[in-house]
Amino acid sequence: MGGVMSDSNIYAGVAGFVGRPNDVGAHGVFRRRAEGGAWEQVLAEHEAYAVFVHPDDPGLVFAGTADGVWRSVDRGASFRRADFPDAGRQVWSFLVSEGDPDRMYAGTSPIDVYRSEDRGASWHRLPNPGIKERCAGPFAPRVMRLAQRPGRAEEIYAALEIAGAMRTTDGGETWQDLSEDLVRLAELPHLRSAIVQRETQAEGMLDGHAIAISPAAPDMPIIALRMGLFRSRDGGGTWQDMEVGRFSPTTYGRDIRVSPQDPNVLYTALSVAADSRDGGVYRSTDAGETWQRFDRVQVNGTIMSIGLHPSDANQVYIGARYGGEVFGTVDGGETWQAWPLPGPVKDIYAVACG
Repeated sequence: MGGVMSDSNIYAGVAGFVGRPNDVGAHGVFRRRAEGGAWEQVLAEHEAYAVFVHPDDPGLVFAGTADGVWRSVDRGASFRRADFPDAGRQVWSFLVSEGDPDRMYAGTSPIDVYRSEDRGASWHRLPNPGIKERCAGPFAPRVMRLAQRPGRAEEIYAALEIAGAMRTTDGGETWQDLSEDLVRLAELPHLRSAIVQRETQAEGMLDGHAIAISPAAPDMPIIALRMGLFRSRDGGGTWQDMEVGRFSPTTYGRDIRVSPQDPNVLYTALSVAADSRDGGVYRSTDAGETWQRFDRVQVNGTIMSIGLHPSDANQVYIGARYGGEVFGTVDGGETWQAWPLPGPVKDIYAVACG
């Protein structure tokens, strides 16, 4: 493990928060060595909503910013704007295609998907997915996470913040709206939620933050929503509540990840709400059937992101929203360290490592 660690970096993406425009603090991307040392701000030009290390080439690091895709070819030491066609477009998610490391996807706000055929050097916008707006919010809906069905590269699922979920089976040329059943589930009293508007009580069930698919259950995507974790067995036609509240006192699902080393191991970030001072990371070793608390820290903000190392299962990092809180374990969860960003900073949205 030491050899892997000595060659690893941790990255944090920092952006502002709707409703607090006057808060002071730095934004962009921060980097530090996993083995120790100080954080350095390596991208300061724009807010960063996503940070992503290419799984086949740790020298390639991507930032999803308020002005498209920014790309590093030197392990995050420096970033330049990629050849991205649209100025001022927020990028919230990245995906590298299984079996074709040159092909990448990026998800944006408002809802669009972009594709690259040259490892993210240049991008083109795919046809608009055409997802109808079911509820209004203080921001345009966002493509928060992209997940490929293992073994079927053209089939991709997306979690949409305040817009539910969607799926493509042709590599992003056309998309199917997967939100009808999420809206139906919101008829249940305990799954109703409306915070920013009153037109629909389905707002919470449409508030998608992350989606993941394990190779151990390749036909069962799991989406993390405001109202918990939900799983589909029919390509997103219907969704079942995984009732994660049986295992956690907090159920606001912000992130879900599949271990790159073990398809039966999943991690999820569960907090109280988008704006909260508590939360925990839970791990499943049976592909999501049961969950146990994994972290050993007390956060002071909603846990927004989990960073898993592509080759070292012992390294897990988490970012909590406020105060630049980053925690990590390098021994599989036995011990945890706090590595806060140098303040003041705005809100952490993403952590990654590699």
